[in-house]
Amino acid sequence: MPATDQLTHFYDTAMLWLVPFGLKVLGAIALWIIGRRLIHFAVSLMQRGMRRQPLDATVIGFIGSTVSVTLNVVLVVALLGFFGVETTSFAALLAGAGLAVGTAWSGLLSNFAAGIFLMILRPFKTGDFVTAGGVTGTVEEIGLFVTTLNTPDNIRTFVGNNKIMADNVQNYSANPYRRVDLVAQLASTVDHSAAIRILRERVAKIPHVLQDPAPVLEIVEFTSFGPKLAVRPFCNNEHYWQVYFDTNRVIREAFGEAGFPAPEQLVLVRQSA
Repeated sequence: MPATDQLTHFYDTAMLWLVPFGLKVLGAIALWIIGRRLIHFAVSLMQRGMRRQPLDATVIGFIGSTVSVTLNVVLVVALLGFFGVETTSFAALLAGAGLAVGTAWSGLLSNFAAGIFLMILRPFKTGDFVTAGGVTGTVEEIGLFVTTLNTPDNIRTFVGNNKIMADNVQNYSANPYRRVDLVAQLASTVDHSAAIRILRERVAKIPHVLQDPAPVLEIVEFTSFGPKLAVRPFCNNEHYWQVYFDTNRVIREAFGEAGFPAPEQLVLVRQSA
């Protein structure tokens, strides 16, 4: 074959392979640029939407980075498929790796997801006095994975967010006032009407006890030792424990000054001692 024919054949063969390949390269570059722009736009739009919610900036950045990396991996896999590379095994490898990491970090990820819901649903905020995850205390910080509480005896406790979301949450600071629940045992010989009248007057004078709603004093139970009174004053949240202790003291002092005898049960305990 003459040299000219060989060159022509080589040129034709090269053009037959290079032109489609070149078009694929140009298409891949265009797909990469457009895909990257779309990913950036989608992540930015998502983060702007989350900034309108009461979410921590750390959470927004973390979620944005996670979504961006995930979408970029999908884009790379799509480009490999565009070039005819078998991506089934590659996708299966990624899925297996993701499953292994997810299984190993299941507890951590569940705490992270629960932290997101805590920030969105806002069952409590920093400074609230709550019972959450079986722990009672003041909320110090709501973190990505754990919530920090300071208990009444001043012990800093870290509770996993997933445990909080899986359990009941009691927020004592959500309402403007609380009710103090106490009981006063009367002897069977004591006139309960007189006891209620004395306590109603004395409890109403305790500092920080609200007049609206007024304290509740009623018979709550009958026992073999005498009637038992429910003593229930209301107060603002910050004064709860002071009113609790003051009411106990007033019950003791009022009954003592009125000369009420001790219930039979208490007399028996003293005699046995």
